[in-house]
Amino acid sequence: MIITLEDLAMAIAARVDIDMESAIKDANFVMDLFGFEDRIIDNILEPEDRQLFYILEEEGMLLTEREETTIYDGRSWRTHYWVLNKETILKYKEEGKRKEERKKEIEDATEVYKEIPDELWFSR
Repeated sequence: MIITLEDLAMAIAARVDIDMESAIKDANFVMDLFGFEDRIIDNILEPEDRQLFYILEEEGMLLTEREETTIYDGRSWRTHYWVLNKETILKYKEEGKRKEERKKEIEDATEVYKEIPDELWFSR
């Protein structure tokens, strides 16, 4: 299953309730980090960048994983990862599409009122 920039942007716009331009910017940042991978190591993120990942995790679009390894001196070493939750992203993308369709239907329905001349609004 492949997630595109548009998929992630629509999911972000639908769930985080931001405009599409900002959602594309955030999605582009995330997709640049993931590249063609499904998971990335946490320590490539700067602290201020991690905030976006926490928001997307809260919405279910990103998951966290960790691996624990014993190193040569017997100590444990933990590695933290971020994982794209593709099913959730695609589900939210579809929700966003439906929202946009409803919004367009409402806008189309209100267009009829714009065609009515102003003087008719004051008559009975």
